[in-house]
This record gives sequence, C-alpha cells and structure tokens, in this order.
Amino acid sequence: MSKEIFSGRFTTKNEQDLVVFLIGMRINKRWAVHKWGPVFNAMPSMIKELYTNKTELGFLSMESFFGLRTTVMIQYWRSTEELLAYAKGSNHLKAWKNFNQKVGDNPAVGIYHETYKVKQGQYESIYGNMPQYGLAKAMEHIPVRHDKRSARKRLAE
Repeated sequence: MSKEIFSGRFTTKNEQDLVVFLIGMRINKRWAVHKWGPVFNAMPSMIKELYTNKTELGFLSMESFFGLRTTVMIQYWRSTEELLAYAKGSNHLKAWKNFNQKVGDNPAVGIYHETYKVKQGQYESIYGNMPQYGLAKAMEHIPVRHDKRSARKRLAE
C-alpha cells in the first residue's frame, strides 16, 4: 500500500510537550534464535495494542527500522506518565517477564531504550515531498509558512 506523498515543504505544529521513546534490540549471537526470536516476536502484539488504544494510552505514533543486527522503534508519546503507565500494563509486563526468564543476562541478545522529554518550542521538523512520517504522523502536519522556512525560525516560536 503506498502512502500519499505531500508535495512541497511541511512541518508540524509545535504547541505541546511530547516524549520521544527509542526502544530496540541487538542480536549479538545470530545462531541463538531461541534467545532473540521471542524478544523480536513480542513486539507486534504490543504495537497493535498501542495503535488500537492510542488515545487512552497517550501513544501518538511510531517508526521502525531493522538493520542486520539491530532494530529500533522511535515512538512518540503525550507524556512520560502515560509511557510509564504502559510499561506497567499487562501486555508489556508479560513480555518483560518472558524476556527475563528466557534471556536475562545471556549475551545472545541485547535490549535498550532511551526516553526524551521534549518541551513545546524545543523541537522542529521539515518534510519535503514526503508522506506523513515520524513526528508528522504524531502531530498536526502543516505546510511550512514563508516566515518558518528555516529550522532556526521554526524553533523560535
């Protein structure tokens, strides 16, 4: 399925705080599929849950990237409180318990996450001839006004 391409330059509204959450895994031992496979397979049900219950959970949107050894998901949330509440929810706790039981400190697979609280006015974006992507899927996607054509000017709001 192709995404609609928006010709020209677009940005996002910068009128609310947000949380950027990076989460992923690294396959350290490729042959240890029995270790990293369950970690990889735990994500689809959580992603489905996030998109199905976006408003209630405070989840805004996400993008995923898959490399040879490392995956990363960039997620956008309304608040750290909502992100942390999701981490304590049954679906995530089940996956976390499963990880600790099957992997624990075994070096076959690594996991990571980073959380960034970003205040209103402290972020900017530009999208030229792109579908709605990244922050533009999470926030209101708007044309760039003439007076906001540079990153410096978009950050000066």
